[in-house]
Amino acid sequence: MVKYRLLNKQREFIEIPHTNALDVAIYQGGYGSGKTWCGSLLGILLAKKYSGSKGLVGAKEYELVRKTTLVSYLEHLKNFGYIPEKDYTYNKVDKVIRFSNGSEILFSSLDDPEKFKSLNLHWAEIEEASQITEASFKQLIGRLRNTYRGKNWVDFRYRLFGHTNPQADKGWIWKRFVEQKKENFRLVIAPTTNNIYLPPHFIQSMKDSFDEEYYRMNVLGEFGDYSSGLVVKGFGEENKLNLKYNPNLPLHLTCDFNVDPMCWAVAHKDENNVYFFDEIIIENTSTQQCIEEFIQRYPNHKSEIIINGDASGDNRSTQSEYTNYAIIKNALKTHGYDDVKFRLRNYNPPILNRISAFNARVKNSKGERHLFIDPRRCKWILYNIYNLSFKEGTSIVDVPTHTRIKSNRELKFLEHPFDAISYLVEYYWALRG
Repeated sequence: MVKYRLLNKQREFIEIPHTNALDVAIYQGGYGSGKTWCGSLLGILLAKKYSGSKGLVGAKEYELVRKTTLVSYLEHLKNFGYIPEKDYTYNKVDKVIRFSNGSEILFSSLDDPEKFKSLNLHWAEIEEASQITEASFKQLIGRLRNTYRGKNWVDFRYRLFGHTNPQADKGWIWKRFVEQKKENFRLVIAPTTNNIYLPPHFIQSMKDSFDEEYYRMNVLGEFGDYSSGLVVKGFGEENKLNLKYNPNLPLHLTCDFNVDPMCWAVAHKDENNVYFFDEIIIENTSTQQCIEEFIQRYPNHKSEIIINGDASGDNRSTQSEYTNYAIIKNALKTHGYDDVKFRLRNYNPPILNRISAFNARVKNSKGERHLFIDPRRCKWILYNIYNLSFKEGTSIVDVPTHTRIKSNRELKFLEHPFDAISYLVEYYWALRG
């Protein structure tokens, strides 16, 4: 059995300092501050202490729960010496852990509050709490009404707890835990520097990689104003270079599969830098037409071709992911390109992850620039750099509506060129939390 030593902020999160029958706590921390680890530990402790209790663990999307939170729960059980099928079972179909003491932990998405409207819970946990809606948060509080009590539940309190990276927009977390703070609504801010177990280089490496505002939020754990104005921060004349295509270097083709327009970008890269020197942006088109345009521009490439881009294809596309990339592969093979590799995510990361990774390449907190664009051939990429913005006061990208596009045709070229280039950047230089 592994023994744990909690950080002071983790202990503050787990322990209840008031006498209210309901405790609501958010652990807002920088990268490496132990957010998911601490939340899943608390869930295990509650299930173990209160035999027969029922808890719910959720996030906006179930994939996040499955690949992050659930993994942490199972690791804790292993560390505690719990034996599968004896001390607990995990049912992948029902998405529930059942303990030998009768406690249950259900894992679910929280995208639709109606999905868990009929649940009666003793506690609930939210992964990446800032991503869910206030309606889901309020619905979860309303689900904490299970009246079952074991004979040893002397000090039981209903608990709703979550963890999150800091957000720039002052949404429901800010409103409920700062502006309208109640005694039993606790916000625990844990900077990365609070974790004494991290290797010495960890924080310095993030300071080198992140832009200044992102560092303040996601290392120091502070609220910020990162989302105001343009999506791309810090882009200057130093990021614009007249670049040359080299047929002897690996050629990256990164794709967004919206059909009008379809937006691809062409680049070289090395370990630290990416050089976008061309774009293929065609209206009312198809994947086949775009890959033929690529081949026409680069008919004699001698090194490998690496395909990056959208993991699933845009939701307005009439083509599936498999069809898109199969078309590209077949066309390149027919032309004689045998050295073709695909470097794609299993699923697309959240847009804010891509934006953060992109901005860290544009200019990090040390003022270093690692992303360069050729202004002669990348008209629409630069149009996105200078015009793609957030909705005022939020961290939501302001995607032009069809009505706005009708009155200004250029607006149709917003978002998708940035999607294409940010898929590549995030794949190779993701900011790890």
